[in-house]
Amino acid sequence: MADISGLRKELENMLVELGAKVDEIEGDLRASHSADWSERATEIEDDEMLESLEESSIHEIEAIRSALRRMDAATYGTCTSCGEAIAPKRLEALPYAEKCIKCAEAD
Repeated sequence: MADISGLRKELENMLVELGAKVDEIEGDLRASHSADWSERATEIEDDEMLESLEESSIHEIEAIRSALRRMDAATYGTCTSCGEAIAPKRLEALPYAEKCIKCAEAD
């Protein structure tokens, strides 16, 4: 298993970055729209993309918080589906992975 304290720090840094990203997106979404109809249509399309990015970021934040809770419970690195160890390479690539590759592919 990789260095848990190093992974915890990486996850905590990811939380800070994602939180700032979500705050920025929310600020952009609250900005007023142009009075020009064609410009407004473009802004509405942009808002839809921003909302999708925000939703994805919020989902990632939830996954990171879940990984931190698993670290606290000493279950980090164990697949939540089958109970087998998650490969270190998978955790390196996706530090908040909750399932081994076999179970993730089955979903």
